[in-house]
Amino acid sequence: MINRQGEHHLPVPQWAVLGFCLLLAFTIASCRQFDASDYLRIGLIAEPKTLHVWLASDRNSRKILSLIYQPLYTRDPVTLEQVPWLAADKPVYDPENISYTIKLRPARWSDGSEVTSDDVAFTGQLIKSFKIPRRYSRWKFIKKIATPDKRTVVFYLKSPQAIFTTRTLTTPIVPRKQWQPIAEAARKKEKPLAALLNHPIYHPLGCGPFVLKEWRQGTYLHLRKNPYFFGSHTKIAGRVLGPYINDLLFKIYGTSDVAILALKKGTIDMFWWPLQPGYIKDLSKDPHIQLFINQKSALYFMGFNLRRPPFNDVKLRQALATIIDKKFITHRILQGQGVPMYSIVPAENRFWCCDTVARYGDGLSRENRIKKAYKILTGAGYTWDVPPVDSDGNVGPARGLRLPDGNLMDRFTILTPPADYDPLRAMSGMMIQQWFRAMGMPAYARPMAFGALLNKIKTEHDFDTFILGYGNLSLDPDYVRVFFYSKNDKPRGWNMSGYHNSDFDKIARASRSAMIPTERQKLIYRMQELVIAAVPYLPLYKPSVIEAVRNERFTGWVNMLEGIGNIWSFCEVKPVTAD
Repeated sequence: MINRQGEHHLPVPQWAVLGFCLLLAFTIASCRQFDASDYLRIGLIAEPKTLHVWLASDRNSRKILSLIYQPLYTRDPVTLEQVPWLAADKPVYDPENISYTIKLRPARWSDGSEVTSDDVAFTGQLIKSFKIPRRYSRWKFIKKIATPDKRTVVFYLKSPQAIFTTRTLTTPIVPRKQWQPIAEAARKKEKPLAALLNHPIYHPLGCGPFVLKEWRQGTYLHLRKNPYFFGSHTKIAGRVLGPYINDLLFKIYGTSDVAILALKKGTIDMFWWPLQPGYIKDLSKDPHIQLFINQKSALYFMGFNLRRPPFNDVKLRQALATIIDKKFITHRILQGQGVPMYSIVPAENRFWCCDTVARYGDGLSRENRIKKAYKILTGAGYTWDVPPVDSDGNVGPARGLRLPDGNLMDRFTILTPPADYDPLRAMSGMMIQQWFRAMGMPAYARPMAFGALLNKIKTEHDFDTFILGYGNLSLDPDYVRVFFYSKNDKPRGWNMSGYHNSDFDKIARASRSAMIPTERQKLIYRMQELVIAAVPYLPLYKPSVIEAVRNERFTGWVNMLEGIGNIWSFCEVKPVTAD
């Protein structure tokens, strides 16, 4: 056949034409699949490890699952008070029967089937029967769960429990239809819990604002708007919810540097990971990038091993607490993007934070800190070969701290995570090492791989001191009890320092069953005072949450404790409309 004058071509077989058309169609479809121009594109620093709601412990898995599975109650972004979410109203407490009655909103799972009280009851029964880690302690005191109708659930407790409303009722609810077959199969195995947790979940069925569309491992996750989300066009906590965007595309980056470069280029709209302060100056120059700085419910602290000398001496721990300059750490190491901490409970948790605890060395100069620590130690029987304060009151380098028994203090280590895991903790360890050495103490900061570090501290109890952090503390302060209760001093237990105090234990037990908030507040305050006086942990600082987004395509991010990556943001973010 002739196409143009002078150009001759052989006839093309029909099968080749058909094949070409199919290939073209596939190519076009593929291009459409990856055309994310109207998606909200979010950078993650690492891939989620699982979509199994009971197995997920890493931050990125929990981020994705928080948009799929929903609790009965959540926190208001402004007041931080607990507000009904999947529940329709506040729980009604019956003190005579020690029960709570909760009504549910009309809601559907992402497949269109109805969410009922039976799903809520099933979730609790599943957690109790399998003793699911990290969840069971919040459900083990439930005696019975009744479901008088589809939208009413009644919880009967064995005894009053203060954490029921704040911890139990914030558990994600799962559908019986998906999880019952998994549970039944797991019960037939030799190790039922392991079988339950190891069951792969590829298509989580939830009732949240988004549903998983596709997960291309190592590259991206695609979430699509759930058309059955119970909050759509509904006013909750005074906010009319969406979602107002149809698709979320989570792209995986290995490092902050790579993700921030993608943000600057416009490849992503948000990087869902706290930034180090060093990025602020550069990003703030870009008119298309908006920075958000919020507070964390967190605790970064130094811990001491009270199980062995010399750190079993409270006077030594108080002296060390006096030497450490927390404001120097927040100003120089955190570059002003954080605040010193004095109690175990963050100051932003205003109702529960006791602001009358001891503030060792607060407001003192470096010289006066040394003098005060010197006074504490000499009063407790410590001596020096060369003291840090001479007979005329002059401060100088010390050498050879001797314990009350006359022996030289042995070399000791300050264990920290490595700098590539958390430079702030690693640098803090180095700074504290220098302050201790100025007092004649043979201190050595030692960065250690995080897994090995936790094993040393939590399992083997083979350490002197350490610097660790809890980056996402519950707003309910029950963790004060958990961290320092004597019975939790065991391998892999929460009482990592080995603190024992019968008075604390008694108050801690009472705090768990105190149902009147003001009465419980007094108990929590006293627990904080006891802990800070004994210094098993020395609170150091709390870093700010620094986050960055591009501002030319989407708007409506909701500031909240812990940052803008919250359920409210994803229900309220909207495309920017042209003027």
